[in-house]
Amino acid sequence: MITTDILIIGAGPTGLFAVFEAGLLKMKCHIIDALPQPGGQLTELYPKKPIFDIPGYPSVNAGELIDNLMEQIKQFQPGFTLGETAVSYSKVDDEWFEVITNKGTVHRAKAIAIAGGLGTFEPRKPTFENVADYEEKGLEYFVKEPEHFRNKKVVIAGGGDSALDWSIFLSNVASEVTLIHRRNEFRGALDSVEKVQDLKNQGKIKLITPAEVTGIKGDGKVESITVVKDGEEAYDLETDYFIPLFGLTPKLGDISTWGLNIEKNAIVVNNALDYQTNIDGIYAIGDINTYPGKLKLILCGFHEATLMCQSVYNRLNPGKKYVLKYTTVSGVDGFDGSRKEAEKAVVKKID
Repeated sequence: MITTDILIIGAGPTGLFAVFEAGLLKMKCHIIDALPQPGGQLTELYPKKPIFDIPGYPSVNAGELIDNLMEQIKQFQPGFTLGETAVSYSKVDDEWFEVITNKGTVHRAKAIAIAGGLGTFEPRKPTFENVADYEEKGLEYFVKEPEHFRNKKVVIAGGGDSALDWSIFLSNVASEVTLIHRRNEFRGALDSVEKVQDLKNQGKIKLITPAEVTGIKGDGKVESITVVKDGEEAYDLETDYFIPLFGLTPKLGDISTWGLNIEKNAIVVNNALDYQTNIDGIYAIGDINTYPGKLKLILCGFHEATLMCQSVYNRLNPGKKYVLKYTTVSGVDGFDGSRKEAEKAVVKKID
């Protein structure tokens, strides 16, 4: 049995930063995540893509941000249960919750913080037959490692930001990039649309619109796709990889059966105080929660994680007053015996 102060469900950036804030308050954390590695959507969906709205970082790749967060929390020695999904919870007594995963791992904690991002999610897949036969055999739903596509022919289908951004990125990696969309208009950032237009003019991206992919052909792997353009006769287009980027279908999974107040696939929390749910001792932070004025931004998740940890501290230490100290003054003491602190001022007489 794994015991901890705060059990965090979700190893995305919000869940990871919660470990740091809890550590400052001398509280231990353990994290459960369905993915086989920390990072959540940032690691799974776009590890090489830049993020521009993290304070102090004019630009930081998603994977780099996760690496930095992991380095930041290392001294607080969090535990991880990866590749498993939280299935059920129960209240053992007035002090402890118990959470069991789909693989039977038992966790006990004094508070639970659900930081599951979009929850469990699945890519929206093409609707034609034999799709499953080619998955991970040239049919990919995510671009995890761009170098995998080096000097290969790639067809991307979709009309949103992901399709535009990956078409742009892979135009400097793949030998040939073709972007297919069922409409002439794209729904994405204006600069991305204009960049694709520029790359099309340069001959670095082939654009086929309005058109749809209606099938895949190949002997054991993708060798070509079937395209129907603007109602014309279908034809086959040779390719090494087909990447349909039609978005994700988010699901809360088993957490939706826990008795939490849920609105539109998100968990309702009290944002006036501490992001606690309707169940005392269970919190929800990051993209998975909802409240009036909610913004699904990483920096907002960091803020929510900070206030949540303050609330849990008060919960675990009733009557004990916590005096907030800035880390530049107090330093940071890790559970591994390490200490980080600013250089102390030197007192010296000037002659």
